[in-house]
Amino acid sequence: MPPPNANGALHIGHAVFVTLQDIMIRFQRMRGKKTLWLPGADHAGFETQVVFEKKLEKEGRERFKIPREELYKEMLAFTLENKKIMETQLKKLGASCDWPREKFTLDSDIIDTVYDTFKKLYEDGLAYRENKIVNWCTKHQTTLSDLEVKYVERKDPLYYIKYGPVTLATVRLETKFGDTAVAVHPKDKRYKNLIGKEIEIQTLLGPTKIKVIADAAVDPKFGTGAVKVTPAHDPNDFEIWKRHKDEIPPPRAVIDERGRMDLRAFWSNERSKKYHGLKIMEARKIMEEDMQKEGLMVKIDPEYIHAVATCYKCGTTLEPRILPQWFIAMTKPSKKSKKSLRDMGTEAITKGEVKFIPERMKKIYMHWMKNLRDWNISRQIVWGIRIPAWYCHWCADVDLKYNPETNELLVPRSDKLKPIVSAEKPEKCSKCGATDLFQDPDVFDTWFSSGQWPYATLGYPNGKDFKTFYPTDVMETGHDILFFWVARMIMLGKYRTGKIPFKSVYLHGLVRDKDRQKMSKSKGNVIDPLGVAELYGTDAVRIALIVGNTAGNDIIISEEKIKGYRNFANKIWNASRFVLMHVKTPPRKDRIKYSVQQKQMLKKLHECVKKTTGYLEDYKFYHAADQLYHFFWHYYADKVIEHLKKDLDSEEGTFEKETAKAVLLEFHATLLKLLHPFMPFVTEKIWEELPDPPSLKLRRASKNLLMIETWPQL
Repeated sequence: MPPPNANGALHIGHAVFVTLQDIMIRFQRMRGKKTLWLPGADHAGFETQVVFEKKLEKEGRERFKIPREELYKEMLAFTLENKKIMETQLKKLGASCDWPREKFTLDSDIIDTVYDTFKKLYEDGLAYRENKIVNWCTKHQTTLSDLEVKYVERKDPLYYIKYGPVTLATVRLETKFGDTAVAVHPKDKRYKNLIGKEIEIQTLLGPTKIKVIADAAVDPKFGTGAVKVTPAHDPNDFEIWKRHKDEIPPPRAVIDERGRMDLRAFWSNERSKKYHGLKIMEARKIMEEDMQKEGLMVKIDPEYIHAVATCYKCGTTLEPRILPQWFIAMTKPSKKSKKSLRDMGTEAITKGEVKFIPERMKKIYMHWMKNLRDWNISRQIVWGIRIPAWYCHWCADVDLKYNPETNELLVPRSDKLKPIVSAEKPEKCSKCGATDLFQDPDVFDTWFSSGQWPYATLGYPNGKDFKTFYPTDVMETGHDILFFWVARMIMLGKYRTGKIPFKSVYLHGLVRDKDRQKMSKSKGNVIDPLGVAELYGTDAVRIALIVGNTAGNDIIISEEKIKGYRNFANKIWNASRFVLMHVKTPPRKDRIKYSVQQKQMLKKLHECVKKTTGYLEDYKFYHAADQLYHFFWHYYADKVIEHLKKDLDSEEGTFEKETAKAVLLEFHATLLKLLHPFMPFVTEKIWEELPDPPSLKLRRASKNLLMIETWPQL
């Protein structure tokens, strides 16, 4: 099971995965296969911390003023409470999991496996700590991986400013103080005579000089073809600086972690104090006005449309910052296998070891893998699995920071710190022998731990379940986490175990309302799966989520649709009452004599079994559900039952009566089995009361539940 976040109630998306996975597992279980559907819950790192911070805000408290250990304990209690609620809800939705095997991403054995993987990656040269430009959320005070960045289209002024003899265009006036160069395309004839030279420019802080460099990354068609290079506050500029670090000054940060101007580097210049401490947008506006007054603004395009990087949880515009962070190298060859994680992830697909449903997801996956960059796995939050890296302050060669409010020794944001990677605190520093080592305060990106879910939960490397069930057959999840989770499971699974984690990946779409709009609280179109289950029955919710639900496509659901399938559940009940009323005793085998028409009816039933089985084997659950709906209602109820009514009214013991009973029971028992994976509650309840049809083994003596009965034979 993709472990749901243990930070709140289940939503309609959870009901989708529960239904799809439960259909798969019930179908294969009834076919006599050794099945395991392992349930779990995810501590959900950053996402849970965001939810908990909202709770703290309502209480008038701040996370930064709560000691680390105390905050962690509060969040653990909060998560475990939600975890219990979530598990109860999963059961109400009919999830027939192997509950005694349930796992939590913060279980000690899971953490041990995560630590072992990290240590292996570190020793293999694939996990490293380095000063790089990263995505920084000024609200939540943490870095985010590239996948957690949400790009939104925004209209902002595009400023054309004077840089001596050059006019260049920029949106971010506020980063101007951190400029280290002007860049142009090497083939741009307009600037041929300036490349490699220093030009004199006038700034808001006075005159200075800046060098013009040539770099092929510059788009000659953007603005004037000349751009300012601010490596401390732009990822593209950071890459330009890396290519030209021998020509231009190093990055100079002028915005702090709170998103305010930090001009202490210019403290000797009285003019800088006017802008110091201002929020980004405040500074931008004041600088615009001042540059216009001083004749440094050539023109302003007020409606420049561009993509802006924002935090996917709070919508805050992200501020790029250069920080020492932990990364996983995605394209670097492993020392041992000589293959990169990307190589392992792509080979699993190209060699056909892992198949996608729908198949078109393969192309999307491969495109993402082609453009893979190193993965920032460290987060500056409390909630999660703390990175097992230890430091000696005697060997650090930097000043340490101490937070008296949280009573915490902080790791300086310096790349001079040399880590010791160990699951347990080392007894002493291997270099100087000091014993007062301290741990990195950052925690792992939650996707790093959940990316190891398939093998970690099964007790890798020596667990009995790992040897029995790994690799698993199917991973079912939403297509929106194909890269967040699925790709990382494939790469880490191959890296750690040498095997793929699963053979097939079924990807469902997002749930939308009847108008195909995304569900959100603000729109008022959110459907509570447990709420509608109380009104219309869980079976109605489940089958409504399946009919019309094709792999990879968005799922359309409405209360009206669920209500319609409640009518189907009622139809099953009514047909069952009819059966129980007319079949009070099992049919006598010696008095059964099928007519030609009845044989044709049973043949159609057999065809229904064959079609349903084929659809389920091919993961076409929507076809199976739709076919069963129409077969039960429009053929069995409308035609077969109507045809049998006359014979059912005959005397007990007659050929007509006993044969009609046999046909009726054969149809009803078979259809209950076929419908069971989709509608487990109503079918299980009816099964308890149903007499045995003549062609099926005696069940009542063994007290079998329908869920472990044998699937109808083809």
